[in-house]
Amino acid sequence: MIRPNVGFAALKLLEEAGCIVEVPEAQTCCGQPAFNSGARAQAAAVARAMIPLFEGYDFVVVPSGSCGGMIVKHYPEVLADDPHWGPRALALAAKTHELVSFLTDVRGMTGVAARYDGTVTYHDSCSGLRELKVKGQPRALLDGMAGLTRVDLPDEETCCGFGGTFCVKYPEVSTAMVSKKVARVAETGADTLLAGDMGCLMNMAGRLSREGKPVKVYHVAEVLAGMAGVPPIAAPDKGGRS
Repeated sequence: MIRPNVGFAALKLLEEAGCIVEVPEAQTCCGQPAFNSGARAQAAAVARAMIPLFEGYDFVVVPSGSCGGMIVKHYPEVLADDPHWGPRALALAAKTHELVSFLTDVRGMTGVAARYDGTVTYHDSCSGLRELKVKGQPRALLDGMAGLTRVDLPDEETCCGFGGTFCVKYPEVSTAMVSKKVARVAETGADTLLAGDMGCLMNMAGRLSREGKPVKVYHVAEVLAGMAGVPPIAAPDKGGRS
């Protein structure tokens, strides 16, 4: 909803990898905001609504580390004591993958046909890195792209301060964290910042804009699919978080 281009980029990459892609129209938010706020019963209710929608598919692929982490790690957790839904949550978790991890680890993709002329740096989202072990996969595909130069981001594994509801509950701490993060981005000299999670990307894009740092921000799928021609991710509307 925030960045439809990411969905279309994911679709293109999956089809290039030989997949038939369907998008169940009845799906909703994965329930992570409720889970992060301690509302486990509500998160479990969302999980019970989501699981049947995806049970008929070979794989479930998510262009978001945080959503993927919720399904893989936390659906089984919130439904662990339910003899009916617990096994179904585990079965869904076993076939759910973050997008770039799926392309490389499951489909064996070693390169993309797209070109990107620019110097990029990559931020590891907390959920993708720590819950789904996404680290080398996006870097491997980026490093093989024509025209692209990748530079390492200092403290690349440090949280950007978004953290779902964390940035709302602790705005001063969140702002301090994202300010440090964008300072590291500027140090690289890169003209483009990439990541695999929209929460991180919106947070960092907002702070870069507010500090006047001319760095373009894209989801990694947009660059890998050759669909970064749309305007980069911008700061949230007035009144949004940093």
